[in-house]
Amino acid sequence: MKKYILLSTLSILTILLSYSCSLTKDSSSYPNYSQKPKNIILMIGDGMSTPQVYAAMLTSENPTSFERFPITGLVKTYSKSHKITDSAAGGTAIATGHKTNNGMIGMNSDSIPVPSVLETLSEKGMKTGVVATSYITHATPASFVAKNINRNNYEEIAMDFAKTDKVNILIGGGKKHFTERKDGINLIDKMVSEGWSYYDTLININKNDKIMILASDDHLPSYPTRGDFLPEASIMAINALNRSENGFFLMIEGSQIDFAAHDSDSTYLVNEMHDFDNTINKVLDFAEKDGNTLVIVTADHETGGLTMIDPNGHYTETCFKFSTGSHSPLLVPLFAFGPGADEFSGIIENTDIIKIILNIIE
Repeated sequence: MKKYILLSTLSILTILLSYSCSLTKDSSSYPNYSQKPKNIILMIGDGMSTPQVYAAMLTSENPTSFERFPITGLVKTYSKSHKITDSAAGGTAIATGHKTNNGMIGMNSDSIPVPSVLETLSEKGMKTGVVATSYITHATPASFVAKNINRNNYEEIAMDFAKTDKVNILIGGGKKHFTERKDGINLIDKMVSEGWSYYDTLININKNDKIMILASDDHLPSYPTRGDFLPEASIMAINALNRSENGFFLMIEGSQIDFAAHDSDSTYLVNEMHDFDNTINKVLDFAEKDGNTLVIVTADHETGGLTMIDPNGHYTETCFKFSTGSHSPLLVPLFAFGPGADEFSGIIENTDIIKIILNIIE
């Protein structure tokens, strides 16, 4: 019963916090949103809803990046098969505009492959990239590139990455899925022979059109052990992709917010939120100077059923409480900045995100 009460209370908090944010911003002080964006940066905080955002605010000495956005909204996250989505179905809905069954990557619920926004924009001549702190083959980043009935078929998903001609930048972990394979194929060697430049650090990267950086055999270390990898990788990817005359699409994932919430580890969670917040600030700095970049920050689902309470009931202390070690059905926030941002206000389906993006750039 306590779990249900916490989730109900948290649902109300989610709506109130997001609604209040939308009322406090004056979009007239921001760039002209009527113009068409040249670049699109989609940032996904895996497992992040408004409680995770507010946790970052409560533990930050300075205003967070989330408070820089003039446009906010809420996103429904249920999948085709479940009221509570997993990252595969949640990522696929955002990436492709199709609701699918939990566990499925880049396919609709009939197991038919569907194109992602990354693939569609690549076909329009835009450069594209994916940055994550998990395996690059993990559910959310994979949803933008791969097609598979099972999110855990990592080696098959890695093969999709190796075969695609729609991606220019890949940065994350999961090197073992490319090199320690049951079929004996070294996909990194294959990709290098086909024109990719491969690195295992962010140092001394060339200006090749195809760059892959796999900085760990497994997921990357948690923050702060991995240092400023995510913000630095994101800016490196932006600078590389921004050489394109036709613009670019970049997906950046704060992958381990979800890991921390699954572990019910509030310190891990807050650290990951601060790292994601720092990355968003760097991206917004670029977007403000550029003036032609749409930045969208959202999530695939909430993890942990997180809430904040005063354990003594005297309103003098705040502590974090997780009501589940899994996902919850909560709405997640959406923040938007730049040309076209005003199209993302209100309560929308996760499948609407790609549709709005494609409509904006037509």
